[in-house]
Amino acid sequence: MTFGFAPSAATSVSTPADSVSRLARMLEPAEWAEAGIPLLRNPREVVSGLHSRHRPIPSTAVVAVLDHEERLTASASFAPRAAPVDGWEFRNALLAHLRRVIPHDLRRRTPVRTAVLLYCREGDGRWTEEDGAWMWGLRDACTLHGLRCGAYITLTRGGWQVLGEGRGGRQPNSESVPAALAETVTDPSPVRGGGAVEVLRRATAR
Repeated sequence: MTFGFAPSAATSVSTPADSVSRLARMLEPAEWAEAGIPLLRNPREVVSGLHSRHRPIPSTAVVAVLDHEERLTASASFAPRAAPVDGWEFRNALLAHLRRVIPHDLRRRTPVRTAVLLYCREGDGRWTEEDGAWMWGLRDACTLHGLRCGAYITLTRGGWQVLGEGRGGRQPNSESVPAALAETVTDPSPVRGGGAVEVLRRATAR
C-alpha cells in the first residue's frame, strides 16, 4: 500500500521541545494501518450520510458513533480552534463532543460501538501531520470513552478517502451539494447529537 505525504496546513511558532511533544502525539499511516482499525462495510454510505447530516465545510470535524451493524447512533460536528497541530488538543475536543452526545461504554469488557471521524479540509488526499494528529486523538478519545477506534476519513475538494485503507471516491467532496438525508439513510431511527453545523441547518430550514 502506498501513501502520499504533504506538509501540514497548520503552521505556528514553537520551540524544539514543543515540536517533539506534538510529533509524539500523531500516527504515521503505517502505524494506523497496523493498529487493527475495523473496516467499514459501506464507507460511501457512511460518508454520504454524515455529509448530508452535517454539511461540513473545510476545517470541520465530524465524529460519529456506529453500532455493531454500522448504523449511526450519535454524531457531532465542530470546528477545532486555531492552534498548533497537536493530537492531545484534538483528543480533548473529540472527547468533549462524544460526552455530549452519547454515554461512555467504560463498564463493558469489550467495546460494542465504534467511533469514526470525518475531517473536511483543504488540500488533497495525501496524509499530513494534521491527519496524523487527528488519528492519534481519535484513538485516544475512543479508549477514554470505551469505544472501538474506527476509520479516519478525509473530505477534500477531490473527494473522500479512508486513510490507511486506500478506499475513496469523488462524491461527496468538500464542494459538493449534500444529498437529501432520506437518500443516504437506510434506517430512519433517530440519531442523537448533531453539533453546530446541524443547529445552523435546522435554523435555516425554519
